[in-house]
Amino acid sequence: MKQVIKGNFAVAQGVRLCRVGVISAYPITPQTTIVEELSEICARGELDAKFIKVESEHSAMAAMVGSSTAGVRSFTATSSQGLLLMHEVLHWAAGARLPIVLSNVNRAVGPGWNIWADQTDSVSQRDTGWVQIYCESNQEVLDSVIMSYKLAEKILLPVMLTYDAFFLSHTSEIVDIPDIEDVDEFLPPYRPEFRLDVDNPRTFGGMIGPDCYYEERYVMHKDSLKVLEHYSDVCSEFHDKFGREYDIAEEYRTDDAELIIVTAGTITSVTRIVVDKLREQGKSVGMMKLRMFRPVPVERWLKVLGTVPKVVVVDRNISAGLGGVFANEVQAVLYNSETRPVIYPVVVGLGGRDVTPDDVEGIINYALENDKPKDVPLFWGLKQ
Repeated sequence: MKQVIKGNFAVAQGVRLCRVGVISAYPITPQTTIVEELSEICARGELDAKFIKVESEHSAMAAMVGSSTAGVRSFTATSSQGLLLMHEVLHWAAGARLPIVLSNVNRAVGPGWNIWADQTDSVSQRDTGWVQIYCESNQEVLDSVIMSYKLAEKILLPVMLTYDAFFLSHTSEIVDIPDIEDVDEFLPPYRPEFRLDVDNPRTFGGMIGPDCYYEERYVMHKDSLKVLEHYSDVCSEFHDKFGREYDIAEEYRTDDAELIIVTAGTITSVTRIVVDKLREQGKSVGMMKLRMFRPVPVERWLKVLGTVPKVVVVDRNISAGLGGVFANEVQAVLYNSETRPVIYPVVVGLGGRDVTPDDVEGIINYALENDKPKDVPLFWGLKQ
């Protein structure tokens, strides 16, 4: 069934299709309509879920830890300061190996107070142990909810799917909503081996001393790397079932490119148009869409970016004192590349500022015209 829906409603439909059992809700713009719609879905009897209204985002994630430990498929959503307030419990959820799915609508971090698109909130959580997936369209948002549960419950790690505030959350697009029976076949009920059970008591979250904590974190790290293999399998199975194709990274006209621009989120859609335009002008440019950011798909990035002369990395985020986070990670991966491309880190669109085709074309031409970056990072579009 195809419907014209907003990105937040696409998330809610994905949660319904996955037959989530517990939802924790604390509103924050621009995420609020996700949990509002889910409350309506539950009230109409379309989803048999426990809907918990909590007093903060910290409590929202704490509730998810409890319900997931009890063996119930669990979901919550947040943005910006809300995600930051969850930070302590994000570590707990990952360390406890709980397959929670969290939808984060990327929003700028204050102050100044800003409710528009900016990926600084999610990238600042990159060390918590959560898988991170970045979405470009409302269809990708819905599909990613379904695939995220499949992945999370296979590898027992939580998944954060992210998408840009207002550009997707409050913008309507045509979305193909699968039949719930087909989703049931793709995503079986969650039946964990270990869960809270009064008839079979176990210890969860107990004290770990120096004699085994190190090894426990090593296992978590190694299992996180297995996400790359498992997610490819999930994407392949999803394609076979629903006909839509996804991957840990997506390449566009990269085969013969002399410059590849790396993007994440909705800037990707604009960049694809510009790449086509510049190709018509005879310029050998391509694009890599960054979908999975944690774990870092090192081998894939090396394969796509490692042999081109120039790589432009576009960041809609900022790590004060360093620059764009995606660019820093790409540079780290490519450091050991035999050919080591010239990297052009670019920061754009912070706080929801528009990034137009002219902006992307200007950024690409800047890199084509300069043997190395003049400014690191290049802050594109600053007002004088």
